[in-house]
Amino acid sequence: MRLYEERLGVPRRWFGPAVLLGVMAAVVLLPLGLAVAAAGLGTALALTALGLRLYGAARIEVTGTHLIAGTLRFPLGSLGLAEILDAEEAFLWRTRRADVRSVMLLRSYVPTALRIELHDPDDPAPYLLLSTRQPTTLMAVLAFARR
Repeated sequence: MRLYEERLGVPRRWFGPAVLLGVMAAVVLLPLGLAVAAAGLGTALALTALGLRLYGAARIEVTGTHLIAGTLRFPLGSLGLAEILDAEEAFLWRTRRADVRSVMLLRSYVPTALRIELHDPDDPAPYLLLSTRQPTTLMAVLAFARR
């Protein structure tokens, strides 16, 4: 049972430069013929769109027993206090305050984040830092799921 799900997809405006990349590929290939240029345009558009789609495929899910962040699974019992980070605080925790042992699922285009303490004796990571567009909702769902 999923209590929460968020896909960290790339902003739509990122697909504009993908179109420009395809047009540039077509212009470079134009001396080889119109068909080759059209094929280059289609290939460049498809590969760029696929790359953006894969990069934005990271998900955050909360089930009845686990928090799933990307490919990582954390039992809800190992999660401690959660702290909502605005854009400025999230930047500090991504850079100067970052602990090399921490677990992070970051996306530069998502300004807000949630920092969750980890209490797992088998895992040395002190906290989990998740980029999220809805930190308040995620924190509320985690509090509800841990009851």
